[in-house]
Amino acid sequence: MKCRTRIFAAICVAALQAATAQAQDHPLLTAYAGSTIDSRKIEEFGTYKFVNGLDEKGNPASEELEGKVTRLVYRNPADRSTLEIFTNYEKALTGKGMGTMWSCALDECGPAYARSAWGRYNGLFAAADGDPRYLAGRIAGGKTIAYFAIMVGRARTQVDIVEIAAMQEAMVDFDAAGLGSDLDRDGRVSIYGIFFDTGESTIKPESKATLDEIAALLKARPALRLYVVGHTDMTGTLARNRTLSEARARSVVNALVKNYRIAAARVEGHGVGPLAPIASNAGEAGRAKNRRVELVERK
Repeated sequence: MKCRTRIFAAICVAALQAATAQAQDHPLLTAYAGSTIDSRKIEEFGTYKFVNGLDEKGNPASEELEGKVTRLVYRNPADRSTLEIFTNYEKALTGKGMGTMWSCALDECGPAYARSAWGRYNGLFAAADGDPRYLAGRIAGGKTIAYFAIMVGRARTQVDIVEIAAMQEAMVDFDAAGLGSDLDRDGRVSIYGIFFDTGESTIKPESKATLDEIAALLKARPALRLYVVGHTDMTGTLARNRTLSEARARSVVNALVKNYRIAAARVEGHGVGPLAPIASNAGEAGRAKNRRVELVERK
């Protein structure tokens, strides 16, 4: 871009600044229009204290995550409120399938005397700018789970994104024979290769390879009948999780019947929500194990 006059030079600089800011955004989230980037830091693998609520004293409560950590700090446009900026980020992420884990605004983020404590949690310093608004959420699907911690203050917005590889079991190739072997041994087998968006029951396309093998098992064993059981972690209410887990199990059954012509009488879907965990729900590693579909042999 060649700038020949002062007017065009000013336009040129603004355009270059906007292009630079956009180039440094995270692929999952674009900065609020008019923001300028202050800093960008990436750790390919690190630990992160993810704030997901307040303790009894009003200080931030957190859990530790491990994964790729990206931090973006933006200067807010001077003529925009924190509410407008925060709402823009929230809508953008919700539109991408993010499930909100916790959010707060103003005094909901803790009493003024406690807000300095936010700085001890991964340097969430935007709270000190005044008028704090915070959003914690997660996008799950495919091979990566992305956690978002966004703190908007009057002067700055801090965006922290932690990307965690999905359960290793979901990425290991398995076949119908292996599934049958597990059923023969244990009477049940956990499946981690069927993917859904957060809070949804529609099966994602990347689940096809897993469904192919389940269908192959059922076709190889014509007498085999299965319960398809949906499980969730403990994020959210019990009622919601039980409803969601059953809807997901039924989606798997419907896919087997409709797409693979498995007799409906051979597969039956149920959901138990978070009531049968196989790991602690205190951390993401355990919650990832608990979010699963199980095949249980019916006699």
